[in-house]
Amino acid sequence: MRRLMSGDMSGLDPEQLSRLSGMQIDPAMMQAVMNQLQGAFSGAQDGIDWSLAERQALHIANQDGLGVSAGQRTDIDQAFALAALWLGEATTISDLPRPAKAVTRGAWVSATLPVWQELAEPVATSIADALTDALGQQAPEDMQEMIAGAGRLMRTVGGSLFATQLGHVVGRLSTEVVGGGDVGIPVMPDGDAAILPQNFADFGRDLEIPDDQLALYLATRELAHARLFRHARWLRLHVISQVREFAHGIRVDTDALEELASRFDPSQPDELRSALESGALLPQRSEEQTAALTRLENLLATIEGWVDVVTEDATSRLPSAARIAEAVRRRRAVGGPAEQALGSLVGLELRPRRMREAAAMWRAVTDAVGVSGRDGLWDYPDLMPSAEDIDDHAGLVARLTAASRGEAAPSDAMDDALAQLIAEETAGGSAPGDASPAGPDRSADDAPRDDDDPTPGDQRPV
Repeated sequence: MRRLMSGDMSGLDPEQLSRLSGMQIDPAMMQAVMNQLQGAFSGAQDGIDWSLAERQALHIANQDGLGVSAGQRTDIDQAFALAALWLGEATTISDLPRPAKAVTRGAWVSATLPVWQELAEPVATSIADALTDALGQQAPEDMQEMIAGAGRLMRTVGGSLFATQLGHVVGRLSTEVVGGGDVGIPVMPDGDAAILPQNFADFGRDLEIPDDQLALYLATRELAHARLFRHARWLRLHVISQVREFAHGIRVDTDALEELASRFDPSQPDELRSALESGALLPQRSEEQTAALTRLENLLATIEGWVDVVTEDATSRLPSAARIAEAVRRRRAVGGPAEQALGSLVGLELRPRRMREAAAMWRAVTDAVGVSGRDGLWDYPDLMPSAEDIDDHAGLVARLTAASRGEAAPSDAMDDALAQLIAEETAGGSAPGDASPAGPDRSADDAPRDDDDPTPGDQRPV
């Protein structure tokens, strides 16, 4: 701290920094954080420096990262090519504008980090505000004027620390994900699909499934996910806005933060690490947050359920398709360590709990109205199935079946209530004594003319 305040950042003792290994923070990255903090104290920085997150994430991704060999690239390209052909039989949603590809862990980090930054920014702001508020509440009265001017400094410090932690989580995620759509939200650029060969090898190591079948199944699933978000342009914004809506409601538990700081032992940082990874500094969800999380879970389940059904239909020729599908579902239901760390960091769980129910709904819709009728529900936001449709898809199937036959959809309770309201308004608007358009008060200019009344043999358009 003396060197930090004095501006002397040279000659930091690596042994002292290595004591932070219990917090899973690399000493080299800690020195970068110290440089960032020094810039904050000197007033050179303004706002959150997200480059810290990028450097930390790339450091972890490239630490044990391997390049993509020519053989791996050829195998993945062939899997994507065949998967695209099979998907053409299973969905009417068109192919991607760019070919899918095999990427390294570092390339996945660079491609997805802008979305992570967008999703995490509300939480980073909340943490920075909590540090500023805690500083103002604890400072003596005669220091309040000085503290008021330190708000930007505390926001920079808090935001920078959060950015470093986010980079750590995204870097760990890059060691777990197999494809761009693994986490359920659209983190890849629009129209891009990818598989990470290094993580693909780790995923299939204990499954005892031929690599070519596994690659073809995962390529099909990855393409289906990317195609859906490419087709429904509104869906990406819909998902991200719901994640941000949830994140905006997060508030840091300052009491827990102060209590932890009062008994923190720098020589034993495990308690601080546990608090960060377990989400102990985030209070219980509010009712608004719980409702926002429920809406997000239903949305993600609807997306994942469609991807499951389409992938199942497209890979029906694969002998091991059922086994691979079950392994993927278990993996999505449990989540990896990095995904759990992300949930602790921002309080958000990205594992759709109702994926099987949503898949059953999409299967029933496919059987009732076919592939074209099913995929047409993604054309507009108001056509997409709701949470109620997942609970009881019989009503959705009845509406779609009636519409396909050109019949009026079966009415429900809301339709009946609306019809009754319209009937009451109509009955109340025709009281005795009201002048009607055909009544005696009609002006001469409005009187019907002979040429306005078509005769039986008149061929003019009426």
